[in-house]
Amino acid sequence: MTNQEKIALLEEMMELDSGTLNEDIALTDIEEWDSMAALSLIVVMDENFNKKLSGAQIKGFKSIQDILDFME
Repeated sequence: MTNQEKIALLEEMMELDSGTLNEDIALTDIEEWDSMAALSLIVVMDENFNKKLSGAQIKGFKSIQDILDFME
């Protein structure tokens, strides 16, 4: 899966328009990034990447790039 496909998955998860996100965007700058988005991210990681994600790990994410790095 390419980074663009991963970003599209995150945009879909947060119900954002395509092309809204890029690697450099800070999570604090995304209005839709909230506790529900964090829970959705846990599900996305489990279902699409077979990875377990903890709350502490999510708190460590500062940007979209941090999430993409975890998806590797």
